[in-house]
Amino acid sequence: MEYTELDELGEFGLIERLTADFPLHNVSSLKGVGDDAAVIGHEGGKTLVSVDMLAEGVHFDMTYTPLKHLGYKAAVVNFSDIYAMNGTPTQIVIGLGVSSRYSVEALEELYAGIRLACERYGVDMVGGDVTGSKSGLVISITVIGTVNEADIVYRSGAKPNDLLCVSGDLGGAYAGLLVLEREKAEYVANPSMQPKLEGFEYVLERQLKPEARKDIVAMLKDLGVKPTSMIDISDGLASEILHLCKASGVGCQLYEDKIPLDPSTVKLAKEFQIVPSVTALSGGEDYELLFTIDQKDYEQIQKMASDVTVIGYMTADKGIAEMVTPDQHVIPIKAQGWNHLRKENSSDDSCVTK
Repeated sequence: MEYTELDELGEFGLIERLTADFPLHNVSSLKGVGDDAAVIGHEGGKTLVSVDMLAEGVHFDMTYTPLKHLGYKAAVVNFSDIYAMNGTPTQIVIGLGVSSRYSVEALEELYAGIRLACERYGVDMVGGDVTGSKSGLVISITVIGTVNEADIVYRSGAKPNDLLCVSGDLGGAYAGLLVLEREKAEYVANPSMQPKLEGFEYVLERQLKPEARKDIVAMLKDLGVKPTSMIDISDGLASEILHLCKASGVGCQLYEDKIPLDPSTVKLAKEFQIVPSVTALSGGEDYELLFTIDQKDYEQIQKMASDVTVIGYMTADKGIAEMVTPDQHVIPIKAQGWNHLRKENSSDDSCVTK
């Protein structure tokens, strides 16, 4: 396979080549790539905007991360922020910092993953920028979405006695990371070894190619249930519960035995001598939706039993979040998951504008 150096195309030639095969899916995308700015038109409703940045060596390791998977994940984690506001992602803009050790073909593989995510979620790529980097690959994606004003769900709407719910299962992404890091260590010690990844397909996909829960938002709307608060799980269940408590001015009682864990996650946690619930509480990158509902909606939520689990409830004890173990011990919930800047970030991931 031939490799094309980046300087052979230049910035504008590279952008033209990487963005050539992105069709537009939304009528609101009036003008995409090819001008000084994209043109987006939303009639009624509100516009949601969120940005997420992934840096090589911090958020991903190229030793075991396929570029196509990385592109897909970079897009999907942004879509997840919009779904967490009960909205619909419609456009993305990509910022790329890339070192000279990457070829044009490598970046095409990255963009193939982004394109696949856009196709699956009906999102348009409408612009971006590429620049040089001396520290590897940096991907910054800004996502734009839309939502009717009456449908917006913030982190700040939870009330005492609201039920705490989560979609899917948790901890799988962290379990997948543990497997990848173990195999990397083996490879560093012995470069001739073959990675042992058979049987770990589920947790590896949870780590390398997560999905945003578009389906959960759609099902809630079909059932006529509007969450009172919502957030996506990027930094671990414990951290996200504390975000909801702080924003809403409430407390929480979480039941450890209610936390949904896939059997493969439990098995791996025990293999790595980790309490299984810790993979969910502190692991992160599951991109499931954590939300609260009024108790009157409990019966409706039961119709989603295979997709949603009630794991606790909110209390009037402002800021006091606790986990009740199966043997009825009460443990304070502390955020010990991924922390990008080594200090707690309490800001909302998304903003809403007119």
